[in-house]
Amino acid sequence: MTDDRLVTLAERLYRVCVARNLTVATAESCTGGLVGHAITEIAGSSAYYVGGFVTYSDDAKRGELDVPAELLAAHGAVSAQVARAMAEGARRRLETAVAVAVTGIAGPSGGSPDKPVGLTYVGVADAGGADVGRYLWTGDRTANKVASAAAALELLLERIGEPA
Repeated sequence: MTDDRLVTLAERLYRVCVARNLTVATAESCTGGLVGHAITEIAGSSAYYVGGFVTYSDDAKRGELDVPAELLAAHGAVSAQVARAMAEGARRRLETAVAVAVTGIAGPSGGSPDKPVGLTYVGVADAGGADVGRYLWTGDRTANKVASAAAALELLLERIGEPA
């Protein structure tokens, strides 16, 4: 399911991270590992990609990434606050220079008026702090997952100073 856009972004990320000796971790929910998959489609990605977490459930987010239960209760798994905490948790757990996290509602069900299908938050964290992007995709489940993975790779590139 890796499309050309994801591979192109992953190739750029590979070149920049290796040149700058940066390490990367991922934390994914709605993308189910697609960001990590795209990264590892590039030969030599082990030079910078340390690993990732697929934390689909709230229990996994708490247990694997140390996302506070209070944060999940107050804002829900699909929120800017949780995306930020996921990225910070992945970075801390895997001791990387930068980490990216994705949480959202891929569809076709699971949405609500406040949080519709396609709503996705992407968080990125490094030693300087964290940023979160909010997206609302309108595709089917696969298209929403691919768009979310691309947004994650783009936000990583932006965070390390290489605009996508």
